[in-house]
Amino acid sequence: MRSWTHLERQRGGLGFIGGPGETQLELDRRLIDERIGRIKKELEDVKRTRALHRKARKRVPYPIVALVGYTNAGKSTLFNRLTSSNVMAEHLLFATLDPTMRRVSLPSGREIILSDTVGFISDLPTLLVAAFRATLEEVVEADLILHVRDIAHPESDAQGHDVLKVLKDLNLEQVYEDHGIEIMNKADLLEPSLVKKLTSQARRATHPSQCVISALDGGGVPDLLAKIDQFLASKEKTYTFSVPLTDGKKIAWLYSHGEVLSRKDDEEKAHIKVKLSHENKERFSLLQ
Repeated sequence: MRSWTHLERQRGGLGFIGGPGETQLELDRRLIDERIGRIKKELEDVKRTRALHRKARKRVPYPIVALVGYTNAGKSTLFNRLTSSNVMAEHLLFATLDPTMRRVSLPSGREIILSDTVGFISDLPTLLVAAFRATLEEVVEADLILHVRDIAHPESDAQGHDVLKVLKDLNLEQVYEDHGIEIMNKADLLEPSLVKKLTSQARRATHPSQCVISALDGGGVPDLLAKIDQFLASKEKTYTFSVPLTDGKKIAWLYSHGEVLSRKDDEEKAHIKVKLSHENKERFSLLQ
């Protein structure tokens, strides 16, 4: 509500400002409704703009890896660690309000696009889900989702469940189950004995999709990169393409974005056997 600077419950008005006899309460309600309408329109504009960006990125042959997690779990710190960037990373609610994307090279030489997203909270109000959906649509398009958890927080398990609940509300639960890695962050704040237990062979065998790291000091990050590499490699299949020898662009593309297993040239074409992800295979088919 606006500040009450008058004593009368009714006021007159001219034109669109307020009709005769319109109460201050009614005027405030109308102004709020108009603002809600403007915000909803802006959200639709955001969705359309990001849809265009995603369409453009499909022509860029890099898998999308998205960071999600409870607010203050350390997503932006991990993002900075992996990308050598300087994204704002503060102990604040919603320190990240807009997706940030950077290119990252994995140990195998494979390149990915890493996306940092807004932090989740518990009991997300229904009216905020639309806003979250606008900022989290990058996750829908992701090849891999990294769920960052603050393992040192006393309510870490509850926070993890809250994140999964929000993903479910956004119809992303199955996407995460099929394409997700759980990152146990802030291991530097744990007792060494607990870290040893979490990183033991037995633990890794029973929780293959988990990874224990410290985004702050870099502990465990090489293992995380290797796990991302391994996951993306497991999604690749072998294809054989016959490309005209004069089409150097396509031949170079296959070498730079896939694992070439063999090549045989005849007088006109190069017959290339290569491992590609489904996404890259589709992107290759769109090349002119």
